[in-house]
Amino acid sequence: MNEKKIMVKESKTNNSIDEASTAFDKIIGSSEVMQRAIMLASKGARTDVPVLLDGESGVGKEVFARAIHKTSTRAEQPLIVVNCGALPANLVESILFGHAKGAFTDAKNDHTGKFVDADGGTIFLDEIGELPLDLQVKLLRVLQEGEVDPVGGEKTTSVDVRLISATNKNLEALVANGHFREDLYYRLNVFPVSLPLLSKRNGDIQTLAVHFIQKMCRKENRPIKSMTTNAIMLLNSYHWPGNVRQLENVVLRAVILSEGEMITERDFPQIVTDIERIATMNDQHNRRIDDLKKTLEIPKEFHNTAIYDDNADVYAIDHIEKMMIRYAYIRYEGRMTEIAKRLKIGRSTLYRKVTDMGLLDEG
Repeated sequence: MNEKKIMVKESKTNNSIDEASTAFDKIIGSSEVMQRAIMLASKGARTDVPVLLDGESGVGKEVFARAIHKTSTRAEQPLIVVNCGALPANLVESILFGHAKGAFTDAKNDHTGKFVDADGGTIFLDEIGELPLDLQVKLLRVLQEGEVDPVGGEKTTSVDVRLISATNKNLEALVANGHFREDLYYRLNVFPVSLPLLSKRNGDIQTLAVHFIQKMCRKENRPIKSMTTNAIMLLNSYHWPGNVRQLENVVLRAVILSEGEMITERDFPQIVTDIERIATMNDQHNRRIDDLKKTLEIPKEFHNTAIYDDNADVYAIDHIEKMMIRYAYIRYEGRMTEIAKRLKIGRSTLYRKVTDMGLLDEG
């Protein structure tokens, strides 16, 4: 009889492990940086300590939060998701901690609040850095005492909640600037997990793109499409400022734009335009750097060039012109088209002047 009970208990444990494994298996990403984040998050999930997910917007912080909850001992209890950055400023306290009837003009009924809703389970506070300072004090009390104080209420409510928070800001910098409580920061940062940028996840972009294509095609009841090699190369060459969220939106649009069985680079017009824009900016930047570098390499004969002679009389225009042509000829390494462009004179005129000055013979 006892042996049978033990076997049943072991079976339940194995099932919970399988469910936990499945929760993180659903996160797409085989890159080393992503696997490291998944490994770390899965370890933290099996504890009950606060987890702080750090990463830029769109990297998948809510996806990780849901996997952590599903892996935890609270998996069968509610997961309440709150975006602190999207809450109306005058209602943040009421939404999080609840209010009593009559606490303010529109408080016509008692409201429990998100922390009470999450009792026994998990609450995920996204964009925690947006939480006002006065409410950070109340959040700290919930974490320390396990008690929620509703607005206008006479009694506190005890809650048992596991907290997962997320931020795309540097909380340490906010603490240093006095915009975030240091004691709360250390409470939240018990088990930090940093999520990588999509541009740092080598090999994951193509895998994610294929997943989103299949997802969209199935949803729209379309034949599953593939990507051309050039399309894959295009996606891999982009820097993805919006991370996974941006990639998904771009791919879904490409599925709609594409004709035929293959998705080509032409089906990503926004990405092509942005890459071209960045390339143009980089060219301009590189030219500016190159100009500066060459300016610092001005031949010594031009270091003390003046517009007046030893008697303080101005030089003749012809003298100044020859000096400018001579320097431009050296500066742009005899490239006549570039020299004419910089000096804003015709090429035929430039050739005549350069010949008269004997620069071609020197060259």
